[in-house]
Amino acid sequence: MRQIECIIMDWAGTSVDYGCFAPVAAFMESFQAIGVPVTAAETRAHMGLTKVEEIRALFSSERINRCFQEKYGRDYNEEDVQQRYAEFQRVLFSSLADYTDPIPGVVETIANLRAQGIKVGSTTGYTDEMMKIVIPSAAEKGYVIDHCVTSDRLPAGRPYPYMIYQNMIDLAIPSTDCVLKYGDTIADIREGVNAKVWTVGVVMGSNELALTQEEVSSMPVDELQQRKADVRRRMLQAGAHYVVDTIAELPAVIEEINIRMNINR
Repeated sequence: MRQIECIIMDWAGTSVDYGCFAPVAAFMESFQAIGVPVTAAETRAHMGLTKVEEIRALFSSERINRCFQEKYGRDYNEEDVQQRYAEFQRVLFSSLADYTDPIPGVVETIANLRAQGIKVGSTTGYTDEMMKIVIPSAAEKGYVIDHCVTSDRLPAGRPYPYMIYQNMIDLAIPSTDCVLKYGDTIADIREGVNAKVWTVGVVMGSNELALTQEEVSSMPVDELQQRKADVRRRMLQAGAHYVVDTIAELPAVIEEINIRMNINR
């Protein structure tokens, strides 16, 4: 009988840091330092990539590229990318531990899945050094996984599938049929699709929804439902097999996938 043996979790916006605010703030401050402000929406459009690749994507966007040329009279270059990345890291490292609170429902759901024998790996746009802060801080708050892979020593990060494959190697998972990728960004969805694993997007707390818990609580119901529907639509268009509101729905999704895999044999 085939079944899900491993889930691959994302971090910010999926398992910790409700709304994915730590990297957004650091990107904005990094560009503000050179007088080329970027918006939260512009940073979120590329979230899920490795952070240096997001810096490149921001510089490449038409508006930001134009603003840089107007201010400095030239095109940006790789030195500019690396300087903004260095500033991004400085800002992020100073605050990263403050953004490691588990998203509601994550600790309990993941603990239950691990108790059932499902292995829990993870991929991230953060680097190894960043995860040396995030992983132990999240563990102190109850969120414990089996493994984490960054793109540091791989050919590339998302949307390429390499981090998922490295999880499979390290956790001894023999088939992509038995793997589920769970994440909150379009890059997460594309990573799962490219790895040819079951792919599930999450709406609440996600980078794509881009709301704090307080904003969710105070928003008119109709507006919140419309925003959630838009996130769901974009995730499904990107190739997600399922999109859930919260992680509380994930065990039922896993049960349904297990049934589907064995009915279709």
